[in-house]
Amino acid sequence: MTLSRRRTAALAVAAVILGGVSGCGGSGGGQDKQGGDAQGPSVFSVALTEPDHLTPGNTSSSYSIAVLDAIFDTPVYIDADGKPQMRAAESVTSDDQKVWTIKIKQGQKFSNGEPVTAESFADAWNAAAYGPNGWTNNYYFANIEGYDALNPEKGEPTTDKMSGLQVVDPNTLKVTLTGPFSQFPITLAYIAFVPMPKAAFKDLKAYDQAPIGNGPFMLDGTWEHNQKIAVKKSPDYAGDRKAQSDGVEFKIYASRDTAYTDLRAGKVDLLTTIPPASAPEAKKLLGDRFVATAGGTMDYLGFPMFDKRFANADLHKAISMAIDRQAIVEAVYNGTFKPMASLVAPLVPGYREDACGETCTYDPAKAKQLFDQAGGFSGTLNLYFSNADPSYEQWMTAVANQLKQNLGIQDIKFRKIPASDYLTTLREHKEDGPYRQNWVMDYPSPQNYLEFMWGEGNKMGWESKEFNDLIKQANEAPSIEASLPLYQKAEDLALAEMPLIPLWNWQDQSGYSARLGDVQLTAYSNNLQTITVKNK
Repeated sequence: MTLSRRRTAALAVAAVILGGVSGCGGSGGGQDKQGGDAQGPSVFSVALTEPDHLTPGNTSSSYSIAVLDAIFDTPVYIDADGKPQMRAAESVTSDDQKVWTIKIKQGQKFSNGEPVTAESFADAWNAAAYGPNGWTNNYYFANIEGYDALNPEKGEPTTDKMSGLQVVDPNTLKVTLTGPFSQFPITLAYIAFVPMPKAAFKDLKAYDQAPIGNGPFMLDGTWEHNQKIAVKKSPDYAGDRKAQSDGVEFKIYASRDTAYTDLRAGKVDLLTTIPPASAPEAKKLLGDRFVATAGGTMDYLGFPMFDKRFANADLHKAISMAIDRQAIVEAVYNGTFKPMASLVAPLVPGYREDACGETCTYDPAKAKQLFDQAGGFSGTLNLYFSNADPSYEQWMTAVANQLKQNLGIQDIKFRKIPASDYLTTLREHKEDGPYRQNWVMDYPSPQNYLEFMWGEGNKMGWESKEFNDLIKQANEAPSIEASLPLYQKAEDLALAEMPLIPLWNWQDQSGYSARLGDVQLTAYSNNLQTITVKNK
């Protein structure tokens, strides 16, 4: 997933993908260490990639969110059916969709014993929105009144609090937006909207290593970089996600292949991204413990529009039509992923299976014609991707070969970036060629994909006032249903210029050990709190 800074009214999220990067698979103990005997603690392990941060307002990494989802409760969550439900909030209401009242459930506590109040949310949101902090999730608050004052075009802000946040009483937060936004409640499922205790602000650097949350688990020690992050059941938790185990050990891996080997050997209990090449074996080996779910994650190939060599829409379309999506998903993903011809996932209302039309259809002859029409491409074509997963290099290799064969581009080089640095590279526009980007759905709305990835401040450097106006109109529509035709118009406009090419939609394939019970994986959460452990 990728994030971009923008100043328009959009809120989106990256849901959790656990997979492998960094560290050794054997650390943290095998089955005996994790589970112990019948008298031992019920702790299980989850495969993870090294996060970038553990401060909720300062990370968009799905690897970080895997941990944060266990130690924080968001105001709202998305259930298995894709519907918003209350969690830390008692209610989220509005008469005009611009001024919202959030009632906080009483009796909640942070893991250090501090009460969770409306002020806890306001403090966290203001900290994330305060420009000088430089936190990743700053832009999620761009549609709250007073955000601009915390992010002036020039100079330093004169305040560190958004005027649109009003603490009415200990359990009531009033939020005034810059305009109507019918989907505001569902966006509160994103990790950026969790509360933070006052203790956090005494030393934010220390907090990043051992955050204090309001969720079912709490940090057990501090983050052991490139090795593990341990959490344990929080004794002060008073919410509706009571942990059924004593704790979770997030084990950091160098690759999903290593993690899968450890899953087979009983050295890790849960792997939510089984390597596609291993999926058939995993299905036979694990039986009912192999879980395949439709996902909202999609892979894209983006263009650096700030580089004039990539300004021509015909070049984008030529590259799109030169890519054999079906052949790649068969070869790299064992046919488990689905080629995409839309900018939103099939789980999303308003999804159109063939929104892209012929431009997302493999046609080498037409691709070459468009390529020549665009003036071709001279110089080295650098392809960017992260090292988070070996399949990324595999499909980039396939894309490179197809571009050489179908378009005649011979000078192609790979730029493989460490996963922890990849989002920063894209945010700072340091890439000088097409790059792999993926989006992980947080909530089922076209706005979650379109505004966040394509709107003002996007990573491609693409600018379209017409697109932004359509998104604004859709956001201000009286209901989600009324917004869909407007989002579709915006999608059509983006596809016409195609600064970012849709490739395929993920199908999540997970597996877990025989030690675990009550595993309830959904497209929106791994629900680690429901998992029970069978100790021997």
